[in-house]
Amino acid sequence: MVTQGATPPPARRSGGCLSALLTLAVILGLGYGASQLFGDDSSSSSSGSSGSSGGKSSSWKVGDCGGPDPDDRPDGIKALDCDDSGATFKALEIKEASFLADSVQCPPGTDLIVQVKVSYGGSGKGGGIPTNTVCGRNLSGDHPGDAGAGGGQLVKGDCVTSQAQEVPCASGGSGVLKVLDLVKEKEQCPAGTDDPMQLTIGIGRPYDVICGGRV
Repeated sequence: MVTQGATPPPARRSGGCLSALLTLAVILGLGYGASQLFGDDSSSSSSGSSGSSGGKSSSWKVGDCGGPDPDDRPDGIKALDCDDSGATFKALEIKEASFLADSVQCPPGTDLIVQVKVSYGGSGKGGGIPTNTVCGRNLSGDHPGDAGAGGGQLVKGDCVTSQAQEVPCASGGSGVLKVLDLVKEKEQCPAGTDDPMQLTIGIGRPYDVICGGRV
């Protein structure tokens, strides 16, 4: 559900003014998989979609909550009060938005990433100008973004296959490697690294090498 590099649609006038509509594109489970290793920038454990928002405002703060937007199925998200029965996640951190998805790095424990966009004219669905990024953690006990759980952005403590695909450490099998560090150069990998994996260039990504050690 990654929406990257969306080009703002041309502004249209209606009744003498521009209507601004807030849209949210949900980015779930960003891992860096085998596709990155071989030059495809799609993530290994996520799918992409976008949707329009309802909710409070385009200005999110740490501690704000959100959940699915029933008026924009299947992937729309809207801001909600945390005690609302529809709330499913809380904002851990608010980041600057970017057209380069790899440049947005959320903290460990992030289960989903919500890109907040504003579009001018039309319905606003599926496009717009990124304004900020919400790093969200599930309100339930399901936390795929925790280190080793197999989801979220790749962090130290996660596990990957020999093809750099993120998998749960508990069920990855004998060939799984643990991520000891994420660095720019192989020479920066720590002691215990058995397989430093050189990734294809990712514009904005803060690392180019996965330092893998045997589990």
